[in-house]
Amino acid sequence: MTKKSPITVRAFKTAWFAKEACKAKISDGDLCRAIRQVIQGQADDLGGGVFKKRLNDNMHRSIILAKAGKHWIYAYLFAKKDRENITPNELTAFKKLAKDYASAGEDKIAALLRDEELLEICHDD
Repeated sequence: MTKKSPITVRAFKTAWFAKEACKAKISDGDLCRAIRQVIQGQADDLGGGVFKKRLNDNMHRSIILAKAGKHWIYAYLFAKKDRENITPNELTAFKKLAKDYASAGEDKIAALLRDEELLEICHDD
């Protein structure tokens, strides 16, 4: 009987998301705690690897893209006071982006990190 190795969870934010989170005063620690909640099912699953999670005492909403349950990427942030939700067209675009990230290999993720298009915020070993 072989022992399964645990899945390593890594969370990232896009460069755009990083700027918006900074403006909203949402820390990387807050984002990492929120990812753990998403993994436990405490988020809205919009399908196609796209999740919506409330942040910042319910003042903001984030769109998170999942890659096989081990890579989680914060892609979009909006204030609840500014808009109710994303549009159906935006959801379609996020699903396509989630699929693109899902097909990206570790070398592509490393290149995005090197180019600072993605920033790693937590990595559970």
